[in-house]
Amino acid sequence: MCYALIRPAVFLLDAERAHHLSIAALKWSVRLGPPSAGPLATEVAGLAFPNPLGMAAGFDKDGEVPDAVLGLGFGFTEVGTITPRPQPGNPKPRLFRLEEDRAVINRFGFNSGGGEAAAARLAKRAGKPGVVGINIGTNKESTDRIADYAAMTRLMTPFASYLAVNISSPNTPGLRALQDESALTELLDAVLGARGEAGPPVFLKVAPDLEPADIDAIARIAVDRRLGALMVSNTTITRPPLGSRHAGETGGLSGAPLRDLAQQRLKDFRKATGGAIPLIGIGGIATGADAWERIRAGASLVQLYSAMVYEGPGIARRVLRELEALMRRDGFASIAEAVGTVNA
Repeated sequence: MCYALIRPAVFLLDAERAHHLSIAALKWSVRLGPPSAGPLATEVAGLAFPNPLGMAAGFDKDGEVPDAVLGLGFGFTEVGTITPRPQPGNPKPRLFRLEEDRAVINRFGFNSGGGEAAAARLAKRAGKPGVVGINIGTNKESTDRIADYAAMTRLMTPFASYLAVNISSPNTPGLRALQDESALTELLDAVLGARGEAGPPVFLKVAPDLEPADIDAIARIAVDRRLGALMVSNTTITRPPLGSRHAGETGGLSGAPLRDLAQQRLKDFRKATGGAIPLIGIGGIATGADAWERIRAGASLVQLYSAMVYEGPGIARRVLRELEALMRRDGFASIAEAVGTVNA
């Protein structure tokens, strides 16, 4: 209720400035610990999650407030995307609220304070509880992008509950080409080699804008390389019918209009993998019903971000209340038991 009252004032601010203010507010907030394991607890890739709802990458880009985000009720949080060297990203403005569509378009371009600064920051939380993933990327002007991912893997492995390899942002030219079969194989071999045998699980984040042959190839490689999970999916460059004046802005679209595409892509990857690898459902999730639909379609975990722009910081606890009620209504004893049951 409090956020509903202040949201009109927040929305008078430029979207990126409002985002920076939200990070600042979390820095000064009363720190609550991560949520305790309860009825929604689950395990994925050897990691124990107190609940299946995570904060997606893009909110805490430089790893400034992971513990504060966990304190909002999220079962895990993902910082980044972090690049090896600092870079400013694309020119401003580059973040747009599409209020009529409950959506967001961004073309940040991996703005990042760089790997060394983030690693120093994350090292300070060593020993603290909570699942904190680190989303890694490459610099725009890099001449060897695979080497960038390997370097980031070595740098971030000591601090990551899991590493998320982001090759699906539409805002770094040529990045999505790394989803091609030969390039992806070379990339993952480099990342897994840099991580070592005892490192954290590696997750791969893919785009929703994929052809069936791409889905099959990515699924085959992910299973063969024994990745911890596939993250389905990033923002889309497609444009369904939109009502906002910002509908024509370039960049990745997220929020409510992405929901159906992301749901379908999750089903596609579930079919392509045969359930042999965990899936993380991302895109257009704003309610417990959205999360439950994604889980029943095959997601072991879900993430949100854009919906918090419209619903405020209380969204995690609301979604989790709704999700638990739906799990009990449908007679499941756990989240894991419900994964992929719509086609069972």
